Amino acid sequence: MSDPLPETETPAGQHTASRPVNWEDFREHLATAHKDGRRRWIFAKQPSGQWYRWRTWMSWVLLGVMFAGPFVRIQNNPLLMLNVVERRFSILGHLFWPEDGIIFAVAMLTFFAGIMIFTTAFGRLWCGWTCPQTVLMELVFRKLEYAIEGDAATQKALDAAPWTFRKIRIKAFKQAVFFGLSFLIGNTLLSYIISSDALIHIIVADPRQHLFGLGFMLLFTLVFYAIFARFREQACTFICPYGRFQSTLLDENTMVVAYDHKRGEGRAPWKRDQRLELRRSSGHGDCVDCHQCVAVCPTGIDIRNGVQMECVNCTACIDACDSVMTKVGLPRGLIRYASLNGIEHGQPLRFTARMKLYSAVLTGLISLFVFLVLTRPDVQSIFLRAPGTLFQQASEGRISNLYTVKILNKTHRNLPIDFKLDGREGRIVVMGAKQFLVPKDKLAETSVIVELDPATLSGSTTKISIGVFADGKRMETVKTAFVGPRR
Repeated sequence: MSDPLPETETPAGQHTASRPVNWEDFREHLATAHKDGRRRWIFAKQPSGQWYRWRTWMSWVLLGVMFAGPFVRIQNNPLLMLNVVERRFSILGHLFWPEDGIIFAVAMLTFFAGIMIFTTAFGRLWCGWTCPQTVLMELVFRKLEYAIEGDAATQKALDAAPWTFRKIRIKAFKQAVFFGLSFLIGNTLLSYIISSDALIHIIVADPRQHLFGLGFMLLFTLVFYAIFARFREQACTFICPYGRFQSTLLDENTMVVAYDHKRGEGRAPWKRDQRLELRRSSGHGDCVDCHQCVAVCPTGIDIRNGVQMECVNCTACIDACDSVMTKVGLPRGLIRYASLNGIEHGQPLRFTARMKLYSAVLTGLISLFVFLVLTRPDVQSIFLRAPGTLFQQASEGRISNLYTVKILNKTHRNLPIDFKLDGREGRIVVMGAKQFLVPKDKLAETSVIVELDPATLSGSTTKISIGVFADGKRMETVKTAFVGPRR
């Protein structure tokens, strides 16, 4: 690998970091690391153009949803909550419990199948436009960095300058802003786990009563601060597996950010007042070798080398190249969204056999998920004989068993629960209350006594069925074992 990037003069007279074209070993190393493994810091030039504006508008929508999400309630339940501690999950206002594990598993399979078909058709569009890491890094933290320290050339000069009071003041202010924003982001995402109500309670209550919760708040803050202040693009190139398994999903018909090498090669600098006919007759392509596509890339790659794992489809190189093409009077789109077949053979994007197969699998998973959600019972009951207890014989001659009952109410209303024996003479008595009321979206527990006539028993152990009713409607039928005397 070459040493630090050389300074290359751009058509606008600016200086920025770029590296010489190397068609042989660009896949053998990372643009963010030196040959000896040391970190190569990326000073990405601030992009501008129509794609950057569209991504900025998209980021406003996504950030609005992210920060407002924990406070949106549907039927008094969070829009989205993944409470791993209490094992409660709320999706679009519907609560899901560990007992709904099959639904959650199918939902995850549907999500991953959706990613597969989306990536097969549109490449890493998710990474560049909607991934939280990219949105926050490139459209929030990076913009703040430009506002505080200036563009790439200014940042690089400041980084190389000796430590003066001015440099300390600028660096300290930037880190303070990054830490404060990380605190806000970390606590927002924490509220998706423990709910916004619990987070607000931790904030306003006596800190000594919530040391554990405050510890998690600090931990989340430090994690996000480390990612956006230091780790940055390496979260995409080193940690995220998406870029690595995309090679198994992309093919010649996948839409990617691509360089039109047929039009661009051989590349050569643009000379002032150069005639296009003379340039092309000399064997030169439209690429003016300005390195602006490299200068704006947040992962430091040269898109002209082809599809690469580090490319997150952020479109910064498209805007940079289009701007240069406009200045020199050449057609835009030298770097654009296209498929490899589109560039090589001029073929339009098409729905391939592999996409059809993925679509069929995705349709089946979605259908199964919808079926499971629509047929999910409103009540889930568990009847267990009280541990360590034997049967009892009442004065009337009936045999009784003591059971522990757990009722999970998955509805958004309080349910009065009644129990009735199916096909047997006897009765069920709820202990401690005349009526067993299960609060909405809660798990309630009680004890019941089941009494049966000895004549109805079939031996020392008899299988019985118990109907669970709410407001006169059968919600579920539970089977359990009833223990009696030997015959």
